[in-house]
Amino acid sequence: MSLQSVRAFFQSRDIQIPIIETEASTATVALAAQAHGVEPGRIAKTLAFRVGDQRVILVVASGTARVDNRKFKEAFGKGKMLSADEVVALTSHPVGGVCPFGLPQPLPVYLDRTLNDYDEVLPAAGSVNSAMRITPALMATLTGGQWVDVCGSAA
Repeated sequence: MSLQSVRAFFQSRDIQIPIIETEASTATVALAAQAHGVEPGRIAKTLAFRVGDQRVILVVASGTARVDNRKFKEAFGKGKMLSADEVVALTSHPVGGVCPFGLPQPLPVYLDRTLNDYDEVLPAAGSVNSAMRITPALMATLTGGQWVDVCGSAA
């Protein structure tokens, strides 16, 4: 169902971005990079956080970037990653297939500056074996995402 919500998101905007489905799992950065024949940094991972007691946000970053706790706290305050069950309940996407598209309810999307190291990135597309190729700028436009600097150097 989640893959369909991503397709519907793009169809409703008349955006022609093919969704790439693979036989292999792309649920981790390493698996996704291997399946798509790209360097791990081009995989755009989407992380879900609860900030404070109520607010949920999505942070999309380069696959090799690590969230810097100090930078995150400066930007958003204290946050905690959501559990897998919370992620599915709030995004409709399984962990490993989470993306900022096709959400059942709008969530604030923040794009880390690490994505701008690449002309094209590959976020998941709502399932653990799907992705798409998109520019970071178009992803920001389509999601209403704001640019942030919350990740440290690639690991």
